[in-house]
Amino acid sequence: MNFKSFLLTVITVFAVSHGFAQANILNAKSPEEIGVRTESQKAIDNDEPLPYGYVDDRDILFSTIVWEKIVLDERVNFPLYYPIDTNNIGRDRRSLYDVLMKNIKNGTIKNIYDDSYFTTKRTLKDIDAALKKVDTTELGIEQINAGEELSAEYIDRYEISAADIQEYRIKGLWYFDKRQAEMKYRLLGIAPVAPDVNFIHEENPDLVELFWIFFPDARGVLHEAKSFNNENSSMPFSYDHILNSRRFNAIIYAKENVQGDRKVNEYIAQNALMQLLESERIKTQIRDFELDMWTY
Repeated sequence: MNFKSFLLTVITVFAVSHGFAQANILNAKSPEEIGVRTESQKAIDNDEPLPYGYVDDRDILFSTIVWEKIVLDERVNFPLYYPIDTNNIGRDRRSLYDVLMKNIKNGTIKNIYDDSYFTTKRTLKDIDAALKKVDTTELGIEQINAGEELSAEYIDRYEISAADIQEYRIKGLWYFDKRQAEMKYRLLGIAPVAPDVNFIHEENPDLVELFWIFFPDARGVLHEAKSFNNENSSMPFSYDHILNSRRFNAIIYAKENVQGDRKVNEYIAQNALMQLLESERIKTQIRDFELDMWTY
């Protein structure tokens, strides 16, 4: 590492440490002042997501698109899942799902889609059926059959929350940049996955993709939202950093192919072990392309 790179790293770490810690926590004279950054701190931080460098199509020697699932009951993926109960926790800590939903509702994230090909846009009203369920209990049905007015207590309402999210599905592009002679990854889309809200209380309900977000469109939002850092709570990681640096464990469930991008479980059915081995085979195949470039 040359001196210029070392100096840049030191400056970055110094700036990040100021931006990520709970602002003003040691100088606050009241709880309301905690987390409030001064104008000088904001000016110094220049807190924006690291921009992607421009990649010309002619510089891509090899590329392939893969779809992966991030299972949230794995410990390494906990930063994307928690906190699920926000009643007794600070306003600066929210799960990835809560961050996405908040910004979809307030219009900061404007473009949501029904699938990973980003062909059909959806609105919050369009996806309400996947997020909410309103049903009448058996006692309510009896009340209606008796000719009585339905009581509010007999209306069963349920809305998908952060606790219901079981995994995230992501779509990304692995490509070999011949100018820099290295394999790189670019995240293209992300989707929260939860049980079908209409059958959520049944045993082993089907999992459904609630919506897809074009990842570059949400980077600003995800950069501002921080997850908990178990090793150092004064330097939490942004969700943008976690996802871009692949600080999670994921399993490939599909890779673009001539059979219409068929999924692994479509050609290896009812065998979880072989599906996992196939996922590892695809990972190895991608990784070996870069290694083979240096083999003479």
